[in-house]
Amino acid sequence: MRLLYDGGDEIVGIVRNEEHADDVYRLGGEGVLLDLETVTEDALATAFEGADVVVFSAGAGVGSGVERKRTVDYAGSVKAAAAAERAGVRRFIQVSAYGVDSPVAPDADEVWSAYVSAKRDADAALRESSLAWTILRPGSLTSEEGTGLVTLGPEVARGSISREDLAATIVATIAEPRSAGHTWELIAGDVPIEQAVQAQLGA
Repeated sequence: MRLLYDGGDEIVGIVRNEEHADDVYRLGGEGVLLDLETVTEDALATAFEGADVVVFSAGAGVGSGVERKRTVDYAGSVKAAAAAERAGVRRFIQVSAYGVDSPVAPDADEVWSAYVSAKRDADAALRESSLAWTILRPGSLTSEEGTGLVTLGPEVARGSISREDLAATIVATIAEPRSAGHTWELIAGDVPIEQAVQAQLGA
């Protein structure tokens, strides 16, 4: 939100509690208090009206159980995409997760398996929508300072990326309409973000 605000964009942030709404206001945006798990598609579409793009980056979070992986990471994405279609918002950026198309190890934790399944299924559903979608699949997220440098592509080596660099990649993707229809993995790297996006588009 800070990067978008600095670039002159107006932001609406959908949040679950008043404290997070205050964070949105401090970052120059409008906070809309909605619970993604219980809000109706109509109400979500109303919140999206007039927007140029929806960025879906919601997740149930660490410590949540199997059920919430489906209700937030999967069902929340499907509901948001349907609401965007209803509101006439064509552009949709989805933050997914690294490697979710790969088979999960047989001995994997039940919650991790549910998370991977939810992200994979959400991505598949988005691809079937009428939206101009882009799916970003970051490696492990860190709170380190961003470098502005990434490795980006349909498949990249396992690694991590700062939240700041992921945010900058989202902004670069929004700014490039030709990124629609692409699914990219990304980790920290040595290529400037905008250059990395252009390289994937053949520019």
